[in-house]
Amino acid sequence: MNANLDAAVDILSRLVACPSVSGKPNHDIVGIVRDVLEVRGIPSSLSFDESGERANVFATIGPSSDGGVVLCGHMDVVPVDGQHWKTDPFRVTRIGDRLHGRGTVDMKGFLACVLASVPAWQEMELSRPIHIAFTYDEEIGGFGMPVLLRDMAKRDFRPGIVIVGEPTTMKIVSGHKGAIELHTVVTGLEAHSCNPFNGVNAIAYAMRLISRIEEHAQRCAADPVAESPYDPPFPTLNVGRINGGTARNITSGWCEFDWEIRMLPGDDGMDFVDDIRRYCERQLVPEMRERCPEADIVTTIEARVPGLDDRHAGDAIDFVRGLTGLNSADVVSFGTDAGYFSEAAYSTIVFGPGSIERAHKPDEYIELGELAEGLEFLGKMGRQLASSL
Repeated sequence: MNANLDAAVDILSRLVACPSVSGKPNHDIVGIVRDVLEVRGIPSSLSFDESGERANVFATIGPSSDGGVVLCGHMDVVPVDGQHWKTDPFRVTRIGDRLHGRGTVDMKGFLACVLASVPAWQEMELSRPIHIAFTYDEEIGGFGMPVLLRDMAKRDFRPGIVIVGEPTTMKIVSGHKGAIELHTVVTGLEAHSCNPFNGVNAIAYAMRLISRIEEHAQRCAADPVAESPYDPPFPTLNVGRINGGTARNITSGWCEFDWEIRMLPGDDGMDFVDDIRRYCERQLVPEMRERCPEADIVTTIEARVPGLDDRHAGDAIDFVRGLTGLNSADVVSFGTDAGYFSEAAYSTIVFGPGSIERAHKPDEYIELGELAEGLEFLGKMGRQLASSL
């Protein structure tokens, strides 16, 4: 391996060793990122969530002027609970040319490539800046992005384009679906199961509500959007987590579940949410309150992740095409922080090393060759920003 790739692997190992699971304090990984930058004399600033427990990192290499490129990636990872790993998920394990560990491909591999490229960029005497923007809690709704955008708006320069380095196998992605992240709480009434009609079984009503959500999912699947480039070519709905009840011989007094809607760009998805709420208000809750006046169903929108469309992508596409020779731009069904940038009128694409097919799975990995591809691109990008005014 060359020195730059060695550096990227070393940084990746440090990042993976820091669990940084979404929704938890991220001081440790923020400290690692800032330490790598500080060694090179690069100052960085933080923007915090309301609790002060999670932070975004922002830094600039080169002049503090308009234009240049933002390289954005998220520092958080999904949990490993319930997954069966052959290796330690929070330790980089090399098997052949694969580096295994949680977050190696989604997306600490990209973060490592960016940080390993800083010394080379410093030597290039950039005429346009490279901005590093690493965010928190992307995996659970992009909660760091509104905070980051407010912080960026206070600065006296505006970047030219944004590249979000999610794994796209180094293909240009100019569009992705949006999402609504939701949480539903069903409050029933506990009673002895010898006569369940004395209670209100929250799990039973949650099942009926989940069936309604699944009906919407099936109707969408049966009516794909003609000539849509997305796979699948329709909105999707998914219930991903459920919990409730106390014991098998007690009617459940509570149940809660997390679910989401993924919409095609241009759709807000609220027609599904409105239907679910109406179904609760007009049918389920009145039935429940016949036996328990305090019974209720409450659905909360925890996050609305904007879709990425190509309204503002032109400049970013042209820039990356000029460096890579790629002629096409694709769309994907997974969401990223890119939608937030695009909604704020930044020219934005998604472009990064590795494959999303390995993300969120046991034994996640990125290949050494993919890290090398990422480093090569970032080197070309730096030379381009050094040679143009």
